[in-house]
Amino acid sequence: MGNYFLYYSYYLIELTKGMRNTIFYFVIFLFSAIINFGQTYNINGNIKDAKNDSYLSFANIRVNGTTRGTSSNIEGKYNLKLNEGSYTLIASYLGFRSDTIRINVNSNENVDFSLIPIEIELSEVTITPGNNPANEIIKNTIAAKNILEERIKSYKYSSYTKGLIKTTRDLQDRTYSLSTQDTGKLKITSILENESRGFYQKPDDRKHFIVARKQTANTPPFINVLTGGNVIQSFYEDDLTFMGKSIPSPISDDALSYYYFYIEKEIALDDKKIFQIYFNTDNPSDPGFYGKLFIEDKTFYLLKVDVTLNQMANPGGIFNYVNVYQQFDVFNNDIVLPIDYRLFAEGNYLGLAKFGLEFSTIMNSYEINSEIDEEIFDKAIISVLPEADKKDEIYWQSIQSIPNTLEEEKAYTRIDSLTRVSKTFGQDFSFLSERFKLNKNFEISGPLSIYSFNKIQGNTLNFDIYYNDAEEQRLNLNGGVSYGFSDKLVKKELSGLYRFGMYRTTQLNVKVYDKLNDLFGVSDSYNKFTSTFLSLFTKYDFRDYYYSKGFDIDVNSEIFPILSLGIGYLSQKDRSAKNNSDFSFFNTKKEYSANKQIFDLNTNAIKASFKLDFRNFIEDGFFRRRITPRSNIQFEGSILSSSKDLLKSDLDFTILNLETYGGFPTFFNWELDFFANKIFSNGNVPFQYLFALPGNINVSGKNNSFRTLRIGEVFGDDVTAVYLHHNFGDDLFRLSQIPILKDLRLQLATYLNVAVSKVTESSNNILEHKYIEFQKPFYELGFSLGHILIPISFEFTWKLNYRDKNNFVFGINTIVF
Repeated sequence: MGNYFLYYSYYLIELTKGMRNTIFYFVIFLFSAIINFGQTYNINGNIKDAKNDSYLSFANIRVNGTTRGTSSNIEGKYNLKLNEGSYTLIASYLGFRSDTIRINVNSNENVDFSLIPIEIELSEVTITPGNNPANEIIKNTIAAKNILEERIKSYKYSSYTKGLIKTTRDLQDRTYSLSTQDTGKLKITSILENESRGFYQKPDDRKHFIVARKQTANTPPFINVLTGGNVIQSFYEDDLTFMGKSIPSPISDDALSYYYFYIEKEIALDDKKIFQIYFNTDNPSDPGFYGKLFIEDKTFYLLKVDVTLNQMANPGGIFNYVNVYQQFDVFNNDIVLPIDYRLFAEGNYLGLAKFGLEFSTIMNSYEINSEIDEEIFDKAIISVLPEADKKDEIYWQSIQSIPNTLEEEKAYTRIDSLTRVSKTFGQDFSFLSERFKLNKNFEISGPLSIYSFNKIQGNTLNFDIYYNDAEEQRLNLNGGVSYGFSDKLVKKELSGLYRFGMYRTTQLNVKVYDKLNDLFGVSDSYNKFTSTFLSLFTKYDFRDYYYSKGFDIDVNSEIFPILSLGIGYLSQKDRSAKNNSDFSFFNTKKEYSANKQIFDLNTNAIKASFKLDFRNFIEDGFFRRRITPRSNIQFEGSILSSSKDLLKSDLDFTILNLETYGGFPTFFNWELDFFANKIFSNGNVPFQYLFALPGNINVSGKNNSFRTLRIGEVFGDDVTAVYLHHNFGDDLFRLSQIPILKDLRLQLATYLNVAVSKVTESSNNILEHKYIEFQKPFYELGFSLGHILIPISFEFTWKLNYRDKNNFVFGINTIVF
């Protein structure tokens, strides 16, 4: 009866969630239908400077008496969708007199605008000590911003977004190499477009529905989730986040103590006077913006920003520039909201890979301070609607708000034609890959994984084949076989994973195997290539091994957006392994360490797990992808229970593992990350099921590990471990103002690791190995130096107690090992 209750409870939860999603989608459908009601016609044209006969980039076009509108592209071209009827269109641009045209819409039309520049002489400005007129304007703008914030309770809007990725070679070009300087000319190699509906409600509830999206054939759809609402940051906000750094807005409450300002000139928008104000950081060592603000006289509304990220906010100097352009409009009841956002960036990774990014979004059809259903706001801050990827070209022609430039049209044709070209066998081959791709669904072992070596198997040949359901992203299969020439045994493993549900939130995992296992493998994050290399060239195999044969099955499901539960069953036969090879290219007289013998047994066990994850997520059409904010915390737990009577195991034991991890900001851009776990046990826990504190090999280190301990050196069944990592970024070196050092962008971090490790009496009764215990907390403290663009850091670590060997350790932390 209990099983039926659980089944129907889960069914009702899923049914309720499905009904709620259907209602949400219906609301969005109605919203879209209202906006696009009736026959829609394209109004196209150009916006020109009447005096110079040049096109005006990013000029605004709005439909008088409504919140609808658009902006021109970089070539001065615009595209506006209107239903049949009579409209008054107003084209505007700061420094010009607006052009107004009355049109009757009953077909597609071409309407050009010609704007006349307005000449204004700058009023005489007298700056005296303590009296900068620009500061007074900024002070009034800050006050106006705070008043506007009180007026805005909620709003809805539509947005159209286009993103461009530029590189010097097409993304399909597999000959691309990072071994030489990249000096080629940038070209568009990927295009993403989407249409979305956005909702905002105080204090900070946001939701975005992507109702349509398309991208070039070389770009996977799940990447196309950048919408105008979730990416842009309004300069009316106090704090902006760029490249992981928190940066004050130039009209934040403390802007006058962070930036300096001066009036460059006065321009006009029709009969309104606009101040063009230049600003920059007071301290050149502070991360921030510099550029121009355009502020209306009398109201002191910020109408436009044209700013550039300074070098101190540029991570590792990877970007040549990052330019942000944003415009605002005044709507009914004197509400100011963003109407577009454009980001232009170009960079070069260590001089080896040039790239460019362009991101443009237009927001319109605002409904300000209207009632919004509370249930729209949930943990999914972005949801791709089911039909978003099925819109045809006719639909896109009816909604596209930013006309394609000639370069973009050519890029679409070139990229899609390249993607359709059949690949020749071996085109994706690389000697540095672990997998070799046969087609979009199948992969086999690559050069780095075909061969391996350890002291048990000796020289080993491995072959794996992988299947990935590329279209639906539901099924993954893996079959592998290996043969060790020293132990003369064939190892086999077959695994499968299937994902259920709209967002693949329920997973069924099955594994059947007869293989060689790494002892304490859960605490060892080094790859197989590292152990093979060290064995062959230094005769140092840092691992111990044992044989396992059996099967493992589990089901894991997201019961609620913050809670996942899992249950499974394990049946495994473990047998000890012994050294069978003494081979190495060098150090032939040296011997490998004897392989530790395990407790041979048959284990049948029930497994269960949980995970609490409070982060918001993106529903990208396939999966729910979590977004990690600066402040976050997660909890996980698992239990493994073996029973002689109930499950016919050889031993009675239970192991409970609890974990928590996350991070939070400490000061300005500094962050503290933490990870902690606690191992409880009951009964006779066999040696291979004990938990080893994560250690390291000589001259190496890994995050969330003990640098002064070796792999498998300290183990137990009653273990507590805490890892704290504080990242100062490059701030301390930058603030030191030490020549050369302040400009190197070195990243400084400190870490403190603490552990208590014990072996309980019941487990000690069957343990045949000597062991080290930390009855009182063991401490190690260290710091690291690295660079944000290079995946290597140098670590210096000291034992603070239990001092014996490895009291000080220097190590290299890199993903290569």
